[in-house]
Amino acid sequence: MESRKNKFLSVLLGKRLEDSQLSSEKFNVLWGIPVFASDAISSVSYAGEEILLVLVPVLGMMSFKYFLPVVCAIICLLAILVFCYRQTIDAYPQGGGAYIVANENLGEKYGLVAGAALIIGYILTVAVSSCAGAAAITSAFPELNKYKALIAIALILVLAWGNLRGLRESAVLFGLPTYIFILTMLVMIVVGIIRFTSGSYTPQEVEIAQGNATDSLIFVILRAFASGCTALTGVEAVSNGVPNFKEPSPKNAKKVLYAMAGFVAIVFFGVSALVNMYQIIPNDQETTVSLLAAAIFGKGSAFYFVIQIMTVVILTLAANTAFAGLPLLLAIMAKDGYLPRQLVTRGFRLNYSNGILILFGTASLLVLAFNGSQHHLLPLYASGVFISFLLSQLGMVIHWKNYKGPKWQFKAAVNGFGTVITGITLVVIIIMKFLSGAWVTLLLIVVLVVLMLRVKTHYDAVADDLRIDTMEKANRLIHDAIPGKCIVPMQDVHRSFIKTLNCALACGFRELEIYSVCDSLERAQKLKAKVDQLRIYSVKVTFRYDVTELRNVNEVLLKHIKEEVDALPPHEYLTVMMGVLVARKNSQKVLHNRTTQRLMSKLEKYRNVSVFTVPYLI
Repeated sequence: MESRKNKFLSVLLGKRLEDSQLSSEKFNVLWGIPVFASDAISSVSYAGEEILLVLVPVLGMMSFKYFLPVVCAIICLLAILVFCYRQTIDAYPQGGGAYIVANENLGEKYGLVAGAALIIGYILTVAVSSCAGAAAITSAFPELNKYKALIAIALILVLAWGNLRGLRESAVLFGLPTYIFILTMLVMIVVGIIRFTSGSYTPQEVEIAQGNATDSLIFVILRAFASGCTALTGVEAVSNGVPNFKEPSPKNAKKVLYAMAGFVAIVFFGVSALVNMYQIIPNDQETTVSLLAAAIFGKGSAFYFVIQIMTVVILTLAANTAFAGLPLLLAIMAKDGYLPRQLVTRGFRLNYSNGILILFGTASLLVLAFNGSQHHLLPLYASGVFISFLLSQLGMVIHWKNYKGPKWQFKAAVNGFGTVITGITLVVIIIMKFLSGAWVTLLLIVVLVVLMLRVKTHYDAVADDLRIDTMEKANRLIHDAIPGKCIVPMQDVHRSFIKTLNCALACGFRELEIYSVCDSLERAQKLKAKVDQLRIYSVKVTFRYDVTELRNVNEVLLKHIKEEVDALPPHEYLTVMMGVLVARKNSQKVLHNRTTQRLMSKLEKYRNVSVFTVPYLI
């Protein structure tokens, strides 16, 4: 059975990796860029669109006067964050990002808030990126619009499969398309500028249904800025994933951080400048990048479809940032006891497969819940990310103050500036996006923190219960334990019972009780006669039985065991040893009622009862 399972996994995921091969599954700079930077790079396909969706309904064609200044403000904020996070990479090469920084420097609850914000941010990254990718497909093929949510889920499934195959294969699988996307965007920027400056394209006049300007101009611009900050959601992924880089991992991680910032700044500003030149107005049926590519190359041209295809690919791969970062973060938090320990376990290909599957499931549910609309998901997005930014920067200020080191005052000032900037940005985002969905993110963060504290409380209680303070106490517990009675349930004197009985006799119990639940007195007397003929001399053996025609056998046996437990003297243990039939074939298992397994689950609640099963293969 296990062999067939391994063969299936080998076909699906690739050859099983041994623990010694883990070091070879780390990234260099070339492959680290697409894995950890694709989220931020892909944001150029929707961040500008989100800005215009706020400006255009209020300002009409005047929106383009303020569009590029808002974009430049976001790029400046990106530069500040990159400069701050390079210091985080140096100070925390073990990874973990905002969670570790906040937990170590600000305290447990701040760390959990940062961790919860990151978890939600990663899940939303997958959902938003896949929905935006599906939108790029439906922009080219409008007839597929009704299948948008299913397309997004299919993209998430491909990503989950790629990551389950292992780190290196996911990097190779997703790396080349990222670089091709950057190249196609640069080509579009250059061609677009040439066409515009040469006068071969004239923006068409567009009628816009402009709303009543009930909000002040500054209020509208701030809302547009808050919407555009979704371009910065992937910045922390590099600092979270430092352990996934080849040595020297901090140096390689910083190179990836710089490259990511450069690509985002160039492509985001270049595409935004083209949108401004060509006066592209977003709509519900087609993405801004699709409209821009159609204006430059023509709607049915080959390069238009190349851009759409690469946009779909980069948006899909943006979610790969979360698949690389979230399982690692969950494993770190699970090691600290805030999440189930199963999240620490590495899978078939030495990845955190449980975290990958959780991300796949939660992101898919979000896509279904919002019907594949990235515009409805985005208001939930940036607030959680900037909470982690703020706590990370504030934690770094405390870190430099506590540990000092060379030029610590300058480093603290840099992160202090980052704290102020991210704090102001967070306030703007929460105020501007609160009713649009930011409140949902804040509520989910609170719920996650409460749940994680309860998990930690449970693990701490279990550890306290199991703890033995000294070896003297351990020895005292050993010597105080009195070899007690062993109960061996029986149905008949058959091979499974004899094997179980031999096992019980070999354990050296002071008393052995053979117990049976019979449907008649005559049946009980026959069994007693058989037990009396067994030649057992090494231990005292008694035969006890209960007769019932209507009661469930398990119920009667459990009642008997409870009576025995209640009568136990101090420091004495009761042992129940049961035979269990093990079918050779899966198809035969349904023919057996699994009585032993159900009994074991019921007996687990008794602390002074030990339960053993003795398998008999049939």
